[in-house]
Amino acid sequence: MTDAPTVTTDPLQLLRDQMAASASMAYFDHAALAPLPRATAQRIRDFAAQSAEVGNIGWLDWLREAETARAEAAQMIGARTEEITFVPNTSAGVSQVSEGLDWREGDNVVTLADEFPTNVYPWLHLESRGVECRLIATDNGAINFDELTAACDRRTRLVSVSWVGYQTGYRADLDRIGEIAHAAGALLNVDAIQGVGVFPIDVTNSPVDFLETGGQKWLLGPEGIGFAYVRAEHLDKLRPTTIGWNSVAKPFDYTNFDLTFKPSAARFAGGGWNMMGTLAMGQSLHLLNSVGMANIAKQVLEYTDLACERLASAGANILTNRDMQHRDGAQRSGIVCFEIPGHDPMEFRKRCIAQNIVLSCRSGKLRISPHAYNSLEDLERLVAMIRELR
Repeated sequence: MTDAPTVTTDPLQLLRDQMAASASMAYFDHAALAPLPRATAQRIRDFAAQSAEVGNIGWLDWLREAETARAEAAQMIGARTEEITFVPNTSAGVSQVSEGLDWREGDNVVTLADEFPTNVYPWLHLESRGVECRLIATDNGAINFDELTAACDRRTRLVSVSWVGYQTGYRADLDRIGEIAHAAGALLNVDAIQGVGVFPIDVTNSPVDFLETGGQKWLLGPEGIGFAYVRAEHLDKLRPTTIGWNSVAKPFDYTNFDLTFKPSAARFAGGGWNMMGTLAMGQSLHLLNSVGMANIAKQVLEYTDLACERLASAGANILTNRDMQHRDGAQRSGIVCFEIPGHDPMEFRKRCIAQNIVLSCRSGKLRISPHAYNSLEDLERLVAMIRELR
């Protein structure tokens, strides 16, 4: 006879209990790809079983559940449900903005020189239409607001930044960036994949006009599904680039052709989406909303502060400038980059993986990205691996 599970009201413990990977792994790679919570994995299994056994007879129930997932996404970022659309990935969301805006030759878009390619290539692609992509250098992720202001002029249509830099872990001041963009008459687009799921954000009371994220990182969801936010007042400023039966106001009226778009961001879906992924992501969104973004953010910042101290004490050089990233937490994130003098980062990563310690290498640097469920024991396992190199 097995013991009954312990009942807890600690939100972080509820999260830990959902992460099966934590039983054996020190998993520090949420900025790349996260393990799935138990409930999320179970939803995938249930969906697969139902599809195999009875096909699509539960499709309308799935659709209602998908709308619940959309509401969970809206809750997470302070949006209205009608301002949320599902996307297969962050790139698709960014491309909807880049290809959907009514660009004119001579316009320009401003972004950062150390961005992830998802937030550069769509803007470079516009150069064939006479749109200039202006890249602003940063100081280890930190934006010089005077330089950003100088880069914006009367032909700037959009400023696009990552909320958190994937290389540096620097969390951008979206309010200040939005203020600069709007003063120039431009809109603000945010690649939020390294921030949503960790930090609170209220897009309704922020200058963010568009936002995109994928589900596979800090949201603890599967690959191939994410969501995007389009501020309601900008819906008609974006021309839908993927058009299908699911774009229109009456999607199930197959015989009467009426290209009246849905009065919500769901118009950008086009056709059917990754239903299994959507329902699975809905489980992860519900879990994180139940834990609370404020609780998650506090834990992640405290954990990464401690990680910087412990890694440095073991001989690592911390490359993420936490002093520059203000101790009040405003610019810190869940990403910490470091190096081990005299040791190849890829070889060290291989040694860690062999010991079930998961981290990344980016731009020649080691990178950890712990979530709120990581334990102190996880951190000490990594520290011990570094000490062994002495």
